Amino acid sequence: MVGDKGYSSGHIRGYLRRRGIRITTPHKRNEQHRGPFDKQIYKQRNRVVRLINRLKPFGRVATKYEKRGANYLAMLTLASITLWS
Repeated sequence: MVGDKGYSSGHIRGYLRRRGIRITTPHKRNEQHRGPFDKQIYKQRNRVVRLINRLKPFGRVATKYEKRGANYLAMLTLASITLWS
C-alpha cells in the first residue's frame, strides 16, 4: 500500500504488517520508530493521483454511479478516450 503521511501511524502499520501487506508512506516528524521507506515506489503514487484528478470531471466515473462492472468499465473507457484523443 502506498499512502501519504495521514496513513503513517503505528496502528495502521501494525494492522497491515500482520496481514502481510507492505506499506510505503513517509513518516511523520513525531514518530519514534522509523521503518523502511521506498522513495521510488512513493513517486509512482503521483501518477495515480493525477489520473484520478483528470477523471473527476466525468461524474459517472468519479462517483462510481454505474452498478455493474461492465458498465463502469465502459464509462471509464469513454472518459479515457475523451481525455487522450
